Amino acid sequence: MSLNDTPSGERLHISFFGCINSGKSSLINAFTGQEVSIVDEKEGTTTDPVSKAMELLPLGPVVIADTPGIDDRGELGEKRIKRSLEILRRTDLAVLVIDSKRGIRQGDRELIGLFSEKKIPCLLAYNKADLLSIKEREELLNREDELKELKDIKKVAVSALKGWDIDALKESCITLAGSREREKSIIGDLISKNDRIVLVCPIDASAPKGRLILPQQQVIRDALDNGAIPLICREWELEKALSSLKEPPAMVITDSQAFEMVASIVPKEVPLSSFSILMARYKGNLKASLEGAEKLDEIKEGDTILISEGCSHHRQCGDIGSVKLPAMIERYRGIKPKIELSSGKDFPLDKKDYSLIIHCGACMLNEAEARGRYREAREKNIPITNYGIAIAYMKGIFKRSVKLFPELYPENQLK
Repeated sequence: MSLNDTPSGERLHISFFGCINSGKSSLINAFTGQEVSIVDEKEGTTTDPVSKAMELLPLGPVVIADTPGIDDRGELGEKRIKRSLEILRRTDLAVLVIDSKRGIRQGDRELIGLFSEKKIPCLLAYNKADLLSIKEREELLNREDELKELKDIKKVAVSALKGWDIDALKESCITLAGSREREKSIIGDLISKNDRIVLVCPIDASAPKGRLILPQQQVIRDALDNGAIPLICREWELEKALSSLKEPPAMVITDSQAFEMVASIVPKEVPLSSFSILMARYKGNLKASLEGAEKLDEIKEGDTILISEGCSHHRQCGDIGSVKLPAMIERYRGIKPKIELSSGKDFPLDKKDYSLIIHCGACMLNEAEARGRYREAREKNIPITNYGIAIAYMKGIFKRSVKLFPELYPENQLK
């Protein structure tokens, strides 16, 4: 997989925010060297967030996002602002674009407050600096009286029109974001070189034609990167796969839908987990998911459960989110709760009476958005778990499925 093929969930997300007519779109076009956003003298040209994948070395693959003006007006403007604020969920680094001639406006102040609240690193790009004298530009960058919060925020004076200091803006983004080399890996700390691991990958009606799902691809790559030897099979081939090994595998990882069958085949002494559970850990939501799963025991008749997926796809017969999970919950509790579904960027937490949220593994979401969704749920006191952990809990293999993680069970470290 080349850098250009890197999934959005594995890219650093850099989002450009600001007021109407601050020149966000022009600056993004200069930053990327491409016409990503439509530019016009008329205010409010950007009506919806626009994203562009690119490489920003040495950070590597990134996503650059343009957003509508935060001070848009009218009923439609409010909807645009809401879409802009949704981008905050998946923003790793914010660039606040300010019109150098007009200075910081109320909308900019509100954004700075939001960045601080959500702990999103940001920098200020004073655009249209070509309209200022050299002295005015120097004063602009050294000014500290507009907002106390600006004192420690990096500032750059740029001109999208003239192409001034675009490289300086890129360097500031690179410095603020830090190295893109991720120390984390999905299973790297759980395996050793030359370990044999078995990956159970069912191929059913919901499996993508001609390829494996993303978490399966990522685990295979992670195993190879760490010198392990993966053996891939379908669930009904598992017994034969295990018998072909001279020694028991270092671990078995299964698709959550086959958890029960796989658990009955894999010897108790062999560590077992699922792709979905590994993704919860990788995205930083493992402990919250474990706590959320226990709330399954408290679900009552008439309670509403939100089943949410991070990607959008055509739901087929036997779909795990809309069909299999609701059926499992009914069998487990002996009641029929209300089920609501969401997918893609839609994460409707305006509803206050969800008794539980069951989220997918979030492989298509970057860590910022995955953590953000869990944080928003906790802020509303809504328990949240994920597919794999919920299934393991209902199938009675909850503790076994997470026993391999050293942060939960230090005495069981595999390395």
